Amino acid sequence: MKARIPGGAGGGQNMNAMLKQAQQMQDDMATLQADLDEKEYTATSGGGLIEVTVNGKHELKLLKIKPEAVDPDDVEMLEDLITVAVNEAITNAVKTAETEMAAITGGLNIPGMF
Repeated sequence: MKARIPGGAGGGQNMNAMLKQAQQMQDDMATLQADLDEKEYTATSGGGLIEVTVNGKHELKLLKIKPEAVDPDDVEMLEDLITVAVNEAITNAVKTAETEMAAITGGLNIPGMF
């Protein structure tokens, strides 16, 4: 009796098809990641006193501070407003990347993607 290879004689074709799908997914993910890196995400805090823009790489690209946000006696509040806006913009970038990558990966959790 001969040993049977799982998948029978066509097993190699199935493996090739799976490898092609995996390569296509990898290519799609690389293209999407490049696009996401270039996108910009803006957030505000303090009712619009602070506006920040970050890119998909989480780099701060723009920081706008309205003059009325500057109180020399309360620098801590200004620091807090900036922190809140930057963190919100980064969170928006991460959530967008996760959502768009999930569309490609079918929800697979691939470590180190972001």
